[in-house]
Amino acid sequence: MSDTGHHAPADGPSHRNIEMGVAIACLVFGIITILGSVKVGIGWGAEGPRSGFFPFYIGLAIVGSSLMNLKDAWALDRAPRFATWAQLGQVLAVVIPTTAYVCVLPFTGIYAASFVLITGFMIWLGKYRWPSAVALGVAVPFAIYFMFEKWFLVPLPKGPIEDWLGL
Repeated sequence: MSDTGHHAPADGPSHRNIEMGVAIACLVFGIITILGSVKVGIGWGAEGPRSGFFPFYIGLAIVGSSLMNLKDAWALDRAPRFATWAQLGQVLAVVIPTTAYVCVLPFTGIYAASFVLITGFMIWLGKYRWPSAVALGVAVPFAIYFMFEKWFLVPLPKGPIEDWLGL
């Protein structure tokens, strides 16, 4: 059986619905940008353009582009699907842990969070054995530490574990 052609809606969201959802999300982002810019001032002051001048026009461009995308998405055929629910599940299997990584990073520091993320991904998604996953989970943060902190002298976010270790 071929994977081309029309699919039942239960197989996954339609391409049209995804396009419209993204266009609406971008439209909301553009409106928020415009409103924030108006709050801080979009005109000219004695020193030149005020801080909201440039973001205001970027927001207008985002809103305009989003409206055009929304119009184009509305005209799309409803039948073709964007992806199956199983494929979207695979994407979420990466997006959700990565989002959690970004959220906990300020509290744990980059090294501890990276160890957990790398080791977890290797074991869960990559099906690697524990010793290999833990070894690489330790090696990558060590390499990042020496590369950025020691060689380039760029400090990265640290948490309580790094403070305890004196890093």
